[in-house]
Amino acid sequence: MTSNSNKPRFIGYWITTILLCFGMFSGAIAQLVRFQPNVDGMIRLGYPLYMLSILAPWKILGVIVLLLPGQPLVKEWAYAGFFFLMSGAVVSHIASGDTFFQWIAPLIFTMLTVVSWYLRPPSRRLFIAPSPSLKHGKSFSYQQ
Repeated sequence: MTSNSNKPRFIGYWITTILLCFGMFSGAIAQLVRFQPNVDGMIRLGYPLYMLSILAPWKILGVIVLLLPGQPLVKEWAYAGFFFLMSGAVVSHIASGDTFFQWIAPLIFTMLTVVSWYLRPPSRRLFIAPSPSLKHGKSFSYQQ
């Protein structure tokens, strides 16, 4: 499990990760069923509606990857995907002239992504080790 000194970090990780995954999963479902506010938002931002069908399955896969144990390299990809998606949404809303209240949700999910990634336990991290074949640690390899 975790030591008492790491317990607040462990709890913080799971709270942020569950909130992030709930938001990504519910957003994906809304996109799949073409929930009208999602459709209206995509139109207002100037994106084609088929993007909903592309983003939704990737969000669901990202949620599954973050919640299941193992696969730290794929978890890094999921975190990166969520970060780029949500920060891109913030920029899209700002660039289109939307109000703060229209882009606060993607901003919150961007922050949840960063905090979840930062607090993740060692068992969910990608371990980067210097390659023993080169001096001064100039080359790196990953270990799961």
